[in-house]
Amino acid sequence: MRVWHLVIAPLGGLTNHICLAPHKACGLEGTFKVNAIDPISGPAIWLTLFAIAQLLYGLTFLVDLYLFTRPVNLVSSATAPPDDETPRILLLYPVLHEMEETMRTTFTALSRLDYPKDRWSVTAIPNADDHATIASLERLQTEFDFLTITKIPPTSHASWDIVWKDWDQNPHAYWWREGKFAHDRNLPPKKTRQLIYALYHALEDAPQGEDFLIDYIDADSCPPRDHFRAGAAGMLTHDVIQAENVAGNLNASLAASWHAFDHMAWDGRKYRHLTADGKHPYWILGKGVFFRARDLQRLGGFHPWMAIEDPEVGMRFWAAGKKLAVVEAPLIEEVPLTFGRGITQRKRWVCGFLQSLSLPLTELKFSMSQTMKAWMNFLPCASLWVNALGFPTGIWALTYGANNAAIPPWLFWLSLINITAFVLTMIGLYISTWRRTALVLTRTSDRLYYMLKINPLFLMIWWVVWLIPIWLGFWMYMRSGGLVWERTEKINANEALIRSERTPAVSGS
Repeated sequence: MRVWHLVIAPLGGLTNHICLAPHKACGLEGTFKVNAIDPISGPAIWLTLFAIAQLLYGLTFLVDLYLFTRPVNLVSSATAPPDDETPRILLLYPVLHEMEETMRTTFTALSRLDYPKDRWSVTAIPNADDHATIASLERLQTEFDFLTITKIPPTSHASWDIVWKDWDQNPHAYWWREGKFAHDRNLPPKKTRQLIYALYHALEDAPQGEDFLIDYIDADSCPPRDHFRAGAAGMLTHDVIQAENVAGNLNASLAASWHAFDHMAWDGRKYRHLTADGKHPYWILGKGVFFRARDLQRLGGFHPWMAIEDPEVGMRFWAAGKKLAVVEAPLIEEVPLTFGRGITQRKRWVCGFLQSLSLPLTELKFSMSQTMKAWMNFLPCASLWVNALGFPTGIWALTYGANNAAIPPWLFWLSLINITAFVLTMIGLYISTWRRTALVLTRTSDRLYYMLKINPLFLMIWWVVWLIPIWLGFWMYMRSGGLVWERTEKINANEALIRSERTPAVSGS
């Protein structure tokens, strides 16, 4: 009778239970061979790293499961109030050294907005010393009658006094009261400073008691026709309304395709779950966001000492009980054409995320559970570094591990669960991405070409490249960086798209 023997050997707290092949050399025909591994040997180190990677992957998929089970609050322009009841909307347009043609493309999209003409206006807010941009804006004023210009003076100018006086009396302006920047009027010359000045002066100039909506966009942002109506509709039931984004230059370069995929995965798919019936801390996306001007004033305005304002001001709204809803019809933007410019942009994002998840959470009195939820917003980005560990150890597991029976059962099953979760996640993401390509690409061949450029192998490479901005952003955070506007260069990439009447996103989605 043939006897089968099972050999079990301890391995650094793990136990080998997998026997893969009969082994004759031991003198017992039919006995399985299991190699005990020295805990300090190369294979043991690889196995430990593989286990760590799989545990971290499992954690990220649990976070995804949590986020994707949060309810979504969407609003539609179909429920907008009648024209005579629409709120007044002021769209702020912060710019710095912009191409005139880029701004013309944006204003062309704005000129098509379906909203009562006397109920909205656009105020461009360049720095007073940005003479070339100001000259371009003055020429554009002759083409677009809705455009006004407010030049942002240095903070030493007396017109800033209304900001300092308000912050002196506002307990929510915590950056003004304490810390190394307390009562520092030398605000960094960047987008946030422009928005602060424009917000307080717009409130100063508004009729007594009037509350109006603020919306702001980037130099290249092109909203759909129903953008304002969707914002007005959402404000009937919510306090903050955020439009999603989609890149119009998806196929301009390989770098652009990969940069655009970040927006497909976050802005166009996962972000909307942060609405969550008001039960999850949210960020705003930094463009295409509506809120009541006086709501933000009561909360202290914009935080001037952040690399990006989006996460912190969103969490401040949430802590004050302001509920978020999302508009599906996206703004069209352009993404960088080169990897270098994309890395510059993303390192600012990472720095701003880390800044927002440190002192502000203490100042906003977040509980431990609320802090954990806030960090979940950053985890999809922060966890990309795990791929640098997961990819090589995964290859090891498929080769050495399988041949030498080094994978214990619990780790085998965890890996299988992770692989299954990854496949399901990617299927859902590719389906969503395919649908969203129709917002800016009208030809099926162009849409297929884009999908080809974001195949799983290319995305794995892109996720490893993401390690660069993650590290640079962390270094910026540690050195209190991000206080100078490192603008993402705009090249008017979407001019042809916006001027085309066939563009689905221009007419709403």
